[in-house]
Amino acid sequence: MAFLTEEDRKYTTVEDICAHLGDDYGKFCGAIVPPIFQNTLFVQPTEANGIQSSGYAYSRTANPTTDIAERKIAALEGGDGALCFASGMAAISTGIMYFLKANCHVVMVASSYGGAQCLLKGFFPRKFGVEFTLVEGNSVEEIEAAIRPETTLIYLESPCTFTMKMQDLEAVAAIARARGIGTVIDNTYATPLHQQPLKHGIDIVCHTVSKYLGGHSDIVGGALVARREIIQEIQNVDRTLFGGIMDPHSSWLLIRGLRTLPLRLKQHGENGMKVAAYLEKHPKVKKVYYPGSETYEQKELFAKYLTGTNGLLSIVPNGTPEQIRSFIGKLHYFQNGCSRGGFESLAIFINCDGDSIAHGNPEYLVRLHVGLENVDNLIADLEQALSCLPD
Repeated sequence: MAFLTEEDRKYTTVEDICAHLGDDYGKFCGAIVPPIFQNTLFVQPTEANGIQSSGYAYSRTANPTTDIAERKIAALEGGDGALCFASGMAAISTGIMYFLKANCHVVMVASSYGGAQCLLKGFFPRKFGVEFTLVEGNSVEEIEAAIRPETTLIYLESPCTFTMKMQDLEAVAAIARARGIGTVIDNTYATPLHQQPLKHGIDIVCHTVSKYLGGHSDIVGGALVARREIIQEIQNVDRTLFGGIMDPHSSWLLIRGLRTLPLRLKQHGENGMKVAAYLEKHPKVKKVYYPGSETYEQKELFAKYLTGTNGLLSIVPNGTPEQIRSFIGKLHYFQNGCSRGGFESLAIFINCDGDSIAHGNPEYLVRLHVGLENVDNLIADLEQALSCLPD
């Protein structure tokens, strides 16, 4: 159900994939927007009822609305198929589990999403004896040196969502493939419009679709994209048995969000670049973390893998944690919130944990999500709030 069809493959641009892949006007009574199949059961053909087989049986396994969202994401990522889940964590945990076995070892980027780290620091070691090694990820040699005979997975996030660090995907994938090790990447930051890790040899790509893919801060969901045999096994076993499929209504909202993704991401990128440029020159900001900016430290990797930017960046302002929290409290357009990827601008204070600090992160920072509001108003908002900080 989640695999691309020959009809799907005729859409070759991201705009057409987002806008029209999955439209079936004949099948859906000419509806310009495909319907929500808000049902649990699909009855099967019998001699008496005369219906044709649809291939669907029960919405815990597959659903036509969810199927359209999955095919769109698979096409955008360049995968054979995709699977949508009820949350980003459901997708991430399923992607990780695909390569785990009892008493194995995982190499993980230290700046990756906290929920994924909690799985590998607590749940999997306690339940299954899994061990892990955290790496900064900037150096391929560091990643290679962390590999053990029992390593089954290298988990990446590039760019990471606090300090925007990147990893050399092709080099890491080549090392992993030569040793029979799986690779999983969280590609939520870049989205498939700006980075396609499968084309660089990564095995599984994860997304939290609650962010840019959904884009309206009204759904919780995740997605996995991979080659056919991986998607087939996860669909038939992991997702079906654990029951983590995205519900039809969230899938319908995700389709709605994907239709405008290219335009939204373009505007987020333009606004983000202007805000980053402003902050880089501000005397009360020590450091700006933003891919594509003048001060970004991994320009070569940015040029190699990313085709654009978005609205997420982090800064280290002057002042104590209390003063920085006061700065956030004075913002009007930027609301105090931890998510990203929606239409709204957000700001949140981040206390980095010991592992992150040990691997190159600052003690604390402010993460900003630059939304779709007027960018001049956003900059003016930052200017008035930064005035409370020391020089």
